[in-house]
Amino acid sequence: MKKTGKTNSAMRRFILTLLFLTVSAITIAACGSEGDTTTGEDGKLVVTATTGMIADIAAEVGGDRVSVTGLMGPGIDPHLYKASQGDVKKLDGADIIFYNGLHLEGKMGEIFEKLENSKPVVAVSKYIDESLLHGNSSVAGGGAHDPHIWFDVKLWMSAVEVVRDTFKEKDAAGADYYETQAAAYLAELEELDAYATRQIAQIPEKSRILVTAHDAFGYFGEAYGLQVKGLQGMNTMSEYGSKDVSKLRDFLVENEINAVFIESSVSSKSIESVIEGAKELGHEVKIGGQLYSDAMGDPGTVEGTYIGMVRHNVDTIVSALK
Repeated sequence: MKKTGKTNSAMRRFILTLLFLTVSAITIAACGSEGDTTTGEDGKLVVTATTGMIADIAAEVGGDRVSVTGLMGPGIDPHLYKASQGDVKKLDGADIIFYNGLHLEGKMGEIFEKLENSKPVVAVSKYIDESLLHGNSSVAGGGAHDPHIWFDVKLWMSAVEVVRDTFKEKDAAGADYYETQAAAYLAELEELDAYATRQIAQIPEKSRILVTAHDAFGYFGEAYGLQVKGLQGMNTMSEYGSKDVSKLRDFLVENEINAVFIESSVSSKSIESVIEGAKELGHEVKIGGQLYSDAMGDPGTVEGTYIGMVRHNVDTIVSALK
């Protein structure tokens, strides 16, 4: 009888343990179904973005409900960027990955493909109508588009909507919060767009010619009424030669352009060769200032935000060309 009692007791413990594990599994599954779980220790969505401009959107829209990491810091050229092992770890540990798309992060394409089956890997350019995109003849075979969409503030507003909608889908409990955050930020971008239009209009029409090291400002020029010339193509991977230097030099001389601009993420050596060439022909050209093209400024500075970056560029261009 004692043996039977021990057996029954052991059986009861086994059944209770099995029931506990079953209930725990059901509870975990139920929690996961409510807008998805987050991996952050503080319960926040863990977000990894490629460029600083995208990370800035995620931080503005996500607010207190997200933890954002940007891979590419100040002075980094995304066209040439290769992900480090640390970057891969950040991407792997994220709940959501945001990237620009349009081949800006061309060297990271395979990484995105491997991760998109396990988590949202979202191109912030996906809402933009293809008819609004500029072609990119500098890419072998053609057919690609200019990826520098952030320089038309109205186009970049669609990126904010992509981030907002992705957050709402991943974290349904915070949907109203993301709507409110996005609406406030979009209002700021409306003001930024109006500011750029108003300031650029102060430049005499004949002087509205923007010359830079690489052709990153096509959307900016179209949006705000500037003719744009770049020594390199839209992608800094494209080569330039002495003919390109001579052609741009002659353009400066013929159009009596007195100021060109360097970029924070591109070597100034190329544009300096154009300046020197113009000088040999008796035409003085100065560097009108440094613009932020493919990367923002240092964290903690005004230029370390998207709005601050655009305002800096606008003010620098107007000051030099006005």
